[in-house]
Amino acid sequence: MNKAKIKKEIEELRKEINRHDYNYYVLNQPQISDKQYDELISRLKKLEENNPEFVTKDSPTQRVGSDITNKFGIVNHKEKMYSLDNTYSIDELKQWDERVRKNLGRDKVEYVCELKIDGLSANLTYEEGLLVLGATRGDGERGEDITNNIRTIRAIPLRLNTQQPPRFIEIRGEIYMDKKEFERLNLIRQKNNLPLFANPRNAASGSVKLLESREVAKRKLNFFAHSLGAQDKENFSSQSDFLLTIKKWSMPVNPHLEICHGIEEVIDVCRMWENKRRQLDYDADGVVVKVNDFKFQRILGFTLKSPRWAVAFKFTAQQANTIIENIVVQVGRTGVVTPVAELKPVECGGVTIRNATLHNFDEIKRLDVRIGDHVVIERAGEVIPKIVKVIKNLRKGNEKKFNVPKNCPVCGEIINKEKQEDVAYRCTNPLCPAQLEKGLLHFCSREAMDIEGMGESVVRQLVSNKIVKDFADIYFLQKKDLLELQLFRDKKADNLLTAIANSKKQPLSRLLYALGIRHVGEKAALVLAERFGSLNSIMDAKKEDLEKIFEIGPVMASSIENFFKQKTTHILIEKLKKAGVNIIEPKRDKKNIPLEGMTFVFTGELKDYSRKEAESLVRSLGANVISNVSKNVSFVVVGEKPGSKYTKARLLGLKIIDEAKFKEIIANV
Repeated sequence: MNKAKIKKEIEELRKEINRHDYNYYVLNQPQISDKQYDELISRLKKLEENNPEFVTKDSPTQRVGSDITNKFGIVNHKEKMYSLDNTYSIDELKQWDERVRKNLGRDKVEYVCELKIDGLSANLTYEEGLLVLGATRGDGERGEDITNNIRTIRAIPLRLNTQQPPRFIEIRGEIYMDKKEFERLNLIRQKNNLPLFANPRNAASGSVKLLESREVAKRKLNFFAHSLGAQDKENFSSQSDFLLTIKKWSMPVNPHLEICHGIEEVIDVCRMWENKRRQLDYDADGVVVKVNDFKFQRILGFTLKSPRWAVAFKFTAQQANTIIENIVVQVGRTGVVTPVAELKPVECGGVTIRNATLHNFDEIKRLDVRIGDHVVIERAGEVIPKIVKVIKNLRKGNEKKFNVPKNCPVCGEIINKEKQEDVAYRCTNPLCPAQLEKGLLHFCSREAMDIEGMGESVVRQLVSNKIVKDFADIYFLQKKDLLELQLFRDKKADNLLTAIANSKKQPLSRLLYALGIRHVGEKAALVLAERFGSLNSIMDAKKEDLEKIFEIGPVMASSIENFFKQKTTHILIEKLKKAGVNIIEPKRDKKNIPLEGMTFVFTGELKDYSRKEAESLVRSLGANVISNVSKNVSFVVVGEKPGSKYTKARLLGLKIIDEAKFKEIIANV
């Protein structure tokens, strides 16, 4: 057979296999047996092995790799992946609709309703129609690169089925595992004496994070696309246009899509699926409602965390009855001691529940919860289990009351309330191991000292092995200390030590935030650092000095003063100084703050700056950055797809500039 015929057969085999993948995984209408499908794959593999020059990235044989990586890389999303606001009642849904109509100035809005799949969010990037990247949602701005594992999901096309694909497009959706596959997987794990997955969502999430893509392929994951991310140009006019178009491109879209003309039709859809959801082959925990028209979506814009043009209607929480076997207490990062009920395992909404929160000790008293009680538990929003009621008529008389412990269960130090009117009890020992572990994760986080590689498993081992007893100890770590920990090798140890050393140069504002002082967030830390200039000056400041600062109220002032009064704080600070950690905020020369007195608001996505970069830049030049539009704003900087701030700025007649003008201002100061 000549090369031209071989190439033609390979191309025809790929088309046939892709068609069968689409029929099986998307339409759920298989047309051939598994044996026949395997024969097609086998024939294609053989042809490609003998003719490697014809192998392409989008070939079905390239879905499953054999590479094992030590960790997933981090990728930046071109556009932020926002989370959705939730509603739990029809009234809340109506209130959301009211806000939407009011902001758009319309009596009725067209919505799209989609089932909210209980899975793992993913972002697929296609260039010229070819899948080049698959990433998890992560923190919304950065996610993990799981491209190799994404490629194993046969429902996801490696190449979009269109002759004219966009040059660049991000398609977002949910990776999930259907109920039958979940049962099959747990049966295998049970036979092999492995821990069972609690629910399909956990199974899907755990599968996607496997380091070997061959193992991921065995899990038979699935995918539904639901949202548009970044794109090279305006390719779609509406959400329904987007979904129906990508469906033609062989991208799996949930078939239960409804276009609704007004909120009453939306309510009908939500009520219907609340009753019918058990009939689905996969878990759905609500209905996502979106404004259909993309033009209206742009007008409505976003809050810091969520789009204003979409909301999730969550199905009614599931309830179950069980018995409280014990009550234990947990200690958080700030020392708050929280009671948790250990339950006789019970299934609730498809999940086995073993623990439930009691929120605080006043809640135990209010509900009159006792060890041994029969109780009603509820999955609020089908996520967080909590105790809602004690079934007192089932008491036998041997139930035990739970008293607030006098000492911390981890370190043994006294716990108490800071003020009598407070709800929370706290451990008074800032060096408590439980606080240390959570506090250290905060200290090393990206927003604080930014020490990459200091994750949960590393912190847990450092604290449990008593290698690190306070924040400052990380600056005295040696390579031999790290090599004693699990999963550490030379390069990983060197990288972590380099990240730790680099963090010493962080400005004082980052250090203040990292210390975890109650009520002191990123902005307050920056205000303090710029006002006092050095850590020593802040430590010497009295409450009345702190209260004179506009952004700091009496509660925060007391918290700061009390923190720096503690002997343990002084010991910690001295160790940080000895380690060479910077305790000074760089001074800004008056000549170098030409924008002093000006106020900026940013809305929309800038091409050459992230939001944080742009804000940091103008702050470094003396300007103030605020999140709300008012008459006192000097400039409103508008990027692509601006939110409602843009509309409000126009109504107020404010100075609106684009990115080019912004760069011009920066260049000329």
